[in-house]
Amino acid sequence: MAVKVLLADDHKMMREGLRAMLDSLPDVEVIAEAEDGQQALELAQRLKPDMVVMDVAMPKLNGMEATRRIKAELPKIKIVALSMHSDRQFVVGMLRAGASAYLLKDCAFRELATAIREVSAGKSFLAPNVADQVVEEFNRPSSGSSQPSLAQLTSREREILQLIAEAKTSKEISSMLHISVKTVYTHRRNIMEKTKAKNLAQLTRMAIRDGITSL
Repeated sequence: MAVKVLLADDHKMMREGLRAMLDSLPDVEVIAEAEDGQQALELAQRLKPDMVVMDVAMPKLNGMEATRRIKAELPKIKIVALSMHSDRQFVVGMLRAGASAYLLKDCAFRELATAIREVSAGKSFLAPNVADQVVEEFNRPSSGSSQPSLAQLTSREREILQLIAEAKTSKEISSMLHISVKTVYTHRRNIMEKTKAKNLAQLTRMAIRDGITSL
């Protein structure tokens, strides 16, 4: 039985290339494509694929947050992260969000095919060139870092933080998320208080550092 896959990537040419390659596999069926994290979440909820091949850095809702929400609502769906970023915060962030595999976009197609089959069989898969990031994370000594953390933010606050970092205005965020401007301001204030950020520039740097956005 073919593995039903949802492709999520904001670059149309990338999606088309991936689809063409995956359609050549007899045991994989691409059932839909998403151009951002929000659409990936909505399609996953509606179509319930076996797996999502998820880009990490996408507009509106990044792949990390989309993964976190999909796994919370539909834990049986497997996530294969496919990214151009090999930075520790992206690799570890996606795995913590619930991804079962992490590959770089310049990998050979056979590596992606292997990852899909391994994950479908209930295993995990890490590209050799990102595995060191995971080992490094587990070997890092725990310390009381003075750097503010975004871990305490709610899912909605992380979503709004990404849009703020992408230079969206409060009115634009209000329209995109179907909430009032007043609610956006409330979330924005809470984000600033929780992160102890002094200004939007610092908040944006924190969002980039923690993999919320790749701007």
